[in-house]
Order: sequence, then structure tokens, then C-alpha cells
Amino acid sequence: MTEMRDVLNARRVVSGYLPETPMWSYPVLNQLAGAEVYVKHENVQPTGAFKVRGGLALLAGMPERDRGVVAYSTGNHAQSIAYAARLFGVPCSIVMPENPNPAKVAAVEALGARVVVAGATMVEAAGHARDLADAEGRRLVSPGDEPEIIAGVGTLYLEVLTRQPDLDAIVVPIGSGTGAAAAGLVARSLAPHCQIIGVQSAQAPAAHDSWRLGELVHRPMKTTIDGLATGSAFAVPQRHMRETLTDFLLLDDTDIRAAQRLLATHAHTLTEGAGAAPLAALLAHPATFANRKIAIICTGGNAGPAEIAQLSA
Repeated sequence: MTEMRDVLNARRVVSGYLPETPMWSYPVLNQLAGAEVYVKHENVQPTGAFKVRGGLALLAGMPERDRGVVAYSTGNHAQSIAYAARLFGVPCSIVMPENPNPAKVAAVEALGARVVVAGATMVEAAGHARDLADAEGRRLVSPGDEPEIIAGVGTLYLEVLTRQPDLDAIVVPIGSGTGAAAAGLVARSLAPHCQIIGVQSAQAPAAHDSWRLGELVHRPMKTTIDGLATGSAFAVPQRHMRETLTDFLLLDDTDIRAAQRLLATHAHTLTEGAGAAPLAALLAHPATFANRKIAIICTGGNAGPAEIAQLSA
């Protein structure tokens, strides 16, 4: 399990490569949500998403980096590992399931990583990644079950709670669960009064159902929200979330897409679907958040061409 000292150590690494990202409150968005809302803009990271923090923390401390890494991801985890691998001179291969987002493939390849498309789902892609890592003698990097990644992601929540220590809640989108795990870990140390609320697509509820049931489960994955498209839960984030997550909400994809448009018009922010899910939660559950001080994590801005086209629909 990741501990607070691991997050503090990760901050020393991450801060050497990444500046603090902005967090703004938009009056028109506050009026719409009926709350004092702070948007943490991880969409401005060099890879367009918060996960770069975890990749840097993991590869900075990885022994025998020369042997290389293999990761599996639909996009943002892939870019995180590819970015850190280029920075540290580490050979890197990324396995993506079939029909990946072309923009994310191009971004990963531009960072110098090799993309291997294999498997109809993330579960199948993970199996191919394991086989590839074994065949090439490389380290397999999970999207979720990596304590170093959770520590790196925790630096995001150090920034949030240092800037606004009196928050009532932080709302976090959940795919693999590293963000929610890190949020709870940091809040428990710095702001134990602050609730951590997770959100996920109802069309891909594996993490939600695993948290509710107290055991890892697989669920059908029908969401169109790339960053939330996980069909199985990850053990390490789930252990953290069971200790620190206050609540876990499910949202329909259509509500998330509507919030994505609102962030574009009300907060001047291009976000991918997962990054809009926290705002969708505020709008879908007004009684839960009314008149409270809330941070929502805009986890990434890697919207594909189809998503961008839908913003004006």
C-alpha cells in the first residue's frame, strides 16, 4: 500500500519535471452547479492528462531501467509511460486493444514508443502485454496496480489541498482507480474532513461494483468514454478506496457528454469525457453538493475528433 511519505517523495521527483497545474473557479459554473466549484486543470499537462505524474514517479525509481517496459492502455496511461520512458531513455512498448483512438496512437508513437494493437478488450490487451513483457524480458506496467503510480498521482492532490485546504469534497473520475486512491490517501493526512467521491460511467461499472461488493468483479464495458472504459477492477486502488472513498456515483454517458460541452462553454476548457465526469456528478446530484466547496478534477484533455465534433452538436 502506498503511504503519505511515498507521495511526498514523489513530489520531489515530479516537481523537477512538471510545474503545478492551475485550479480555477468560474462564477458562471458555480451558479449552474449551485456550489463553489474549483476545476483542477490536469488537461494542461504535457501529455494532456494527470497520469504523467505516475509515469514519472514510477520510472524515476525503477531499477534496471535499461531492460525496458511494456504497458497496456487505451491512451492516457500509455502516453504517461511513453513520456517518462523517453525522458529516462527507457525502451517502451504499448499494447492497445483493437480500434484505438488514432490521435492517442499518434501521440504515443511521437513520444518514441512502439504501439502494438492486440485484443478486442483491455482484458485481452493485458494478456498480450504480459506475453510481450515475458518474451522481451521487460517490466510490465499495470494501469492500476502500481504503488509508485499512485504516489505520483498523489502529487496532484497535494497541490489541490495545499491551495484549498477547506474543501468539503473532491470529485474524481474513476477508470483504474489510481486517482481516487491517491486522493483519499492525501486527504486522510491533510484534510480528513474532506470527502472523496468517485464517479464512473454506468456503462462500465466494474470499479464501482467492486467497491460496493468488496471484491474484484468484471463487468460489461459499453461506455463511449475512453478514460472510464475499464471492464475489470484493480486490486491495489480498490484497497485504498475501501478505506478512504466516501461515495461512488454512476453516471450515464449522455450526462457526461453534456458536462463536457458545459466545460467548453462555461470554463473555456476542452476536456475528454472522463475529465467532465466530476461536473456531471455535481449536476446529476445537486442536493449532495449544494452550497458546498468542491474541487472537480479535469483529468485530461485528450478528446478525439469524434468527441470534439460532438461538442457543437
